[in-house]
Amino acid sequence: MKESYFLYVLRSDKAPRHYIGISENPLKRLNQHNGGLTKSTKPYRPWRLVYQLEYASKTEARKREVYLKRTARARKELFDSIDRVR
Repeated sequence: MKESYFLYVLRSDKAPRHYIGISENPLKRLNQHNGGLTKSTKPYRPWRLVYQLEYASKTEARKREVYLKRTARARKELFDSIDRVR
């Protein structure tokens, strides 16, 4: 059985920061970020899961993650749309 992957976005409660990642289990990954197990996010804890989108494969989720991390305009539009809802 093929597992689905999620593109997820976290928002820091401490600083005006977002984090984009992929995972099979975004809630488990959130706990790892909040537990200080991820060096790049540790100083900005606590984090909240503010967005997730399911993909049929890891490859699809990874392509979207890379696109968002490399394309400032797309990233800004995503973050703005997420922040408007909150």
